[in-house]
Amino acid sequence: MTLPVFLELVEIKAKTASVLPFILGACFSWFNYQSIHPGLLVAFFVAMFIFNMSVDIMDNYNDYHHAVDTNNYRQKTNIIGRENLSLHQVFWMMVSMIVVSAAIGLWIVTIVGWPLLVMGAICYLVGIFYSSGPRPLSSLPLGELFSGPTMGLMITLICVYINTYQMFSWDWANLGRILLISLPNTLWISNLMLANNICDLDEDESNQRYTLVHYLGKRRALHLFVIMNVIAVISLVAAVAVKIAPWTVLLALLALPFIISQIRLFLKKQVKRETFICAVKILAVGAASQALFYLVFMPFV
Repeated sequence: MTLPVFLELVEIKAKTASVLPFILGACFSWFNYQSIHPGLLVAFFVAMFIFNMSVDIMDNYNDYHHAVDTNNYRQKTNIIGRENLSLHQVFWMMVSMIVVSAAIGLWIVTIVGWPLLVMGAICYLVGIFYSSGPRPLSSLPLGELFSGPTMGLMITLICVYINTYQMFSWDWANLGRILLISLPNTLWISNLMLANNICDLDEDESNQRYTLVHYLGKRRALHLFVIMNVIAVISLVAAVAVKIAPWTVLLALLALPFIISQIRLFLKKQVKRETFICAVKILAVGAASQALFYLVFMPFV
């Protein structure tokens, strides 16, 4: 397996969806608690990144097995069939990554306590059953509901907890603050899944995958795509208003014209090879701007 094929198999281009919530969680911890544990943070990042890659391998592996349209999807679209990869090799690579990431996670649990075990278990269950089982979450109208909160919210929450476990409070006010700061990432990640399902509607239906778009219809799904982008931008401003983010985060609004232009492009045409990238760019630019303008304030805290 060549490096370019491996990177496509683990969908390296989509790793922004996990890295930026991680950075945001670290920034939030320092700004609001002045607490960072670098060693634990690096260990969590490694475990998170490895598991994220294993989930994407699992997604490709299960899509290959579940494909009904074997001639086109399995042999021409799915990377395993297209690159003639060994299913045995892909399977054991996936299992090895899950085991390594879980081992690192359990080590962190011994230091920060059982709440991480519960949060980690939720992430692992969602990640595994997202594309596994007789009725994978990705084939149901639940993909957006699980993908955004699991990656956007849970990664940020875990990151904050690891950095502040000695003083972390499980009250509604604290959890509400973390929910608000993670809301842009959560919505943009869910929109990534929504855009993918909008583009793949015909292919998904031919493979008996009935996603949220199947039930909403393409027109309503596009309306939802716009609404979630609007709420994401509003929540950026709200986080500054309630003082859980520095004023510099408002500079992320400089990305607003770009985000609007990408929304308009996607609304005009929903073709996977041409315009799905719009949702990816919105996530990358929007979430990166939020994290970057949070980071620039850190030396002054």
